[in-house]
Amino acid sequence: MGNKLSIFTEDQLEAYQDCTFFTRKEILRIFRRFREISPQRVPVNMRDGKSRRVKIPFTELELISELRENPFRERICQVFSEDGSGDMSFDDFLDMFSVFSEIAPRDIKCVYAFKIYDFDGDNHLSRYDLQQTLRCLTRNGLTEEEISFVVDKVLEEADLDDDGLLSYIEFEHVISRSPDFLNTFHIRI
Repeated sequence: MGNKLSIFTEDQLEAYQDCTFFTRKEILRIFRRFREISPQRVPVNMRDGKSRRVKIPFTELELISELRENPFRERICQVFSEDGSGDMSFDDFLDMFSVFSEIAPRDIKCVYAFKIYDFDGDNHLSRYDLQQTLRCLTRNGLTEEEISFVVDKVLEEADLDDDGLLSYIEFEHVISRSPDFLNTFHIRI
């Protein structure tokens, strides 16, 4: 118990449990993982607001095994970092792992998937967002003509109001028909 208290206060641990899908033991394991990334930057004691103030830069985060091969690693870090920079505090890091945990519900995963694919942050998936998503998914393996063809097909199928954009509701409808979504939208720690 003393080890838990030396890192976080009892109130912090309770708040983390209330706001995530993790147990105390899992929270402490995720903290150890966070600290391993940059031990010179992350103190052992995260009381007194340090869990929000101490940040690891994106350039270090993108190298961790859980993100390194993910084509969306930059967008993921931007979406989960409080200021959108991609640099993460422990609170941001814990939130990311909570959303990507296997026990997080589909609706929460869907909200964050939409944010990740919304590259321009306008709360719609436009042609630009869909093109960027395809470039990431295929690691720039498609020609511009192929990307345009796929985007046209996606909009034809999913853009129910024909406004040339996918709203969150339209995106959620597509995801609800995708049985693999929950299996692919997770990160194990």
